[in-house]
Amino acid sequence: MDAYGHVNNAVFLRYLEEARIDFLRRPDRQFQQGSVVARHEIEYKRQLVHRHEPVDIELWVTEIRAASFTLAYEVKDPDLIYVRASTVVVPFDFERQRPRRITEDEREFLLEYLDDKEEAVAA
Repeated sequence: MDAYGHVNNAVFLRYLEEARIDFLRRPDRQFQQGSVVARHEIEYKRQLVHRHEPVDIELWVTEIRAASFTLAYEVKDPDLIYVRASTVVVPFDFERQRPRRITEDEREFLLEYLDDKEEAVAA
C-alpha cells in the first residue's frame, strides 16, 4: 500500500507473478523445467484502494513462438479493470543457463489458453 492507501504499483507485479506461477507451475502443468520473464508491460487503468476483499486476475495466452510466449492479464472486479498487463515468458534450461525451445507438450498446453488460435506462431 502506498501513502495514499492504494495498492502500490510494484505490488501489481507480485499479483501477476502469483497468477503466472499458479498457471505454469502446478504439478499437472507442463512448465516444470522452468522459465524466466523477459519483459512486462503494465497499463494502470484505475487505482485499487486497499481492502480485504480479493481482486480477480484473468490470464490468457496471446502469442506462442518457438522459444517464448506472451501472457495477458486483467486485474479486475466484475465491473472495473484496475490493470491490463502482458508478460513475455521464455522457457529456460537452468542446468545449462540458457533459453530453450517450447516443447510440444508445452505448446499443446498453451494452445488451450490462446485467445486467438490464428495468431499462434508455428515452431
